[in-house]
Amino acid sequence: MYDLPLFPLNTVLFPGMPLRLHIFEERYKLMIGRCYADGEPFGVTLIKSGREVGGRAQPFNIGCTAIITEVEPLADGQMNIVAIGSERFQIQSLKHDQPYLVGVVNDYPLINSDSASLPDTGRLLRPWVRRYLEILAEASDAQFDLGQLPRDPLRLAYLASFLLQIPASQKQNLLDIDDAEQLLTDLRDMYRREVTLLRAMFTARESEDIGNFSSN
Repeated sequence: MYDLPLFPLNTVLFPGMPLRLHIFEERYKLMIGRCYADGEPFGVTLIKSGREVGGRAQPFNIGCTAIITEVEPLADGQMNIVAIGSERFQIQSLKHDQPYLVGVVNDYPLINSDSASLPDTGRLLRPWVRRYLEILAEASDAQFDLGQLPRDPLRLAYLASFLLQIPASQKQNLLDIDDAEQLLTDLRDMYRREVTLLRAMFTARESEDIGNFSSN
């Protein structure tokens, strides 16, 4: 177990995924400054209760460490930072002896992460992620680089978790899963459901547009 400075947020960070933050509270200016100077990570946790700004927040027990990769200094000690998710951790207890929250944590790696069946399970997830992004791109005229989905099944799982447009509480459920095979399987089920819902929604919208058409 080890001490880890914590940053409770209204978002869920996954390993390998980016996080951009504007740091303006004094306690977090101090925390991020220390972490950056020492080359140490901080922990990102979803807020279970409390507020993101001001006051105390009670975090969920499973979070992800964040490695600071970029810092943009601003006036009054404020800063913009970019961090990358690194490793899952589990909080054992909390300390309140610093201006910011500190967790006594242990690493929480996925089990079965070296299972021989993971590549096959990942291949079953990949086409659903593609379909989901294709539907979103068609609906919003956005462009996604669909050729760059990771081949590594765990990298794919965390990217898929990051991309899903679902409530943070549901993303936390994904981060909480402790079995790699289960994570990939649950993600495939979620993507199948989301693709079906999005197709139905956009089909209904197109039908309404046709029904509302009038010629002059």
